[in-house]
Amino acid sequence: MANFSFILGIIGNVISILMFAAPIKTFKRIIKKKSTEDFKGIPYITTLLSTSLWTFYGLLKPGGLLVVTVNGTGAILHIVYVTLFLIYAPKTLKIQSIKLVAIIDIAFLGAVIAITLLAVHGNTRLTVVGLLAAGLNIVMYASPLSATRTVIKMKSVEYMPFFLSFFQFLNGGVWAAYAVLVKDYYIGVPNGIGFLLGSAQLILYFMYYKSTPAKSTDEKEEKEGSAHLVRRGIQMNDLDGAHENDKNNRNLHKGKSLPKPSLARQYSENLVKTLSISSSSLGSHNEDDIEKGLKDAH
Repeated sequence: MANFSFILGIIGNVISILMFAAPIKTFKRIIKKKSTEDFKGIPYITTLLSTSLWTFYGLLKPGGLLVVTVNGTGAILHIVYVTLFLIYAPKTLKIQSIKLVAIIDIAFLGAVIAITLLAVHGNTRLTVVGLLAAGLNIVMYASPLSATRTVIKMKSVEYMPFFLSFFQFLNGGVWAAYAVLVKDYYIGVPNGIGFLLGSAQLILYFMYYKSTPAKSTDEKEEKEGSAHLVRRGIQMNDLDGAHENDKNNRNLHKGKSLPKPSLARQYSENLVKTLSISSSSLGSHNEDDIEKGLKDAH
């Protein structure tokens, strides 16, 4: 059973890290658009506190290595998420979020660690931290439900990350099973609740997935298509400009070194010159004959 619980703990670690990494896609979008849009910061702020407390709990608990590794990784990732959220959030939301981070993730966490280390001793220390971590773990699992109002109002799951809910569902189930094997109720209770909340979130997701307005996808495709058309138009304009410049260069080259006239044109010009000379010659011969006739008449 000990070996099985260890294997289950390893599986739980992998799933937890995948759950903690799930928001990466969301933050890629936030960075790309330079805006948090309608995404909520509460899930990341509360999860940062939860993972930090669980890391502290694992350090206090004998044999808590698996708890430390997974939650330490989660805490580092959520420091990055919270930082990015604060950078790209609108001014009002940014101020609110900074206040929450200062109160929850700095002041409260610091107070818990200080009081636990200085004022609490023995097994009571583990109990206090375990209860706090369990309560916050439930909050972490429930935090994506803050987006449910938006989902129901908009009839769209665009702002409810699927993978976050899905991995919370898996994570809660695996860690609840692990807690049963090692008889750790501080881990078992919150993760069992997390399993139920994750199930509720998935149900909500699939309820509104089909009713999500197509324009959400169409607008993206339209924007991409418009950008493609703009790029194509710019390329065509560049090509047209290149052709026009090439044409102008050829014309300038022609102006500088004009080609020789064609044979037909040369022949016609020579013919005109010949006729002109012939006419002049005939005219001069006729004048001589007239003068000669007048002299003979006299």
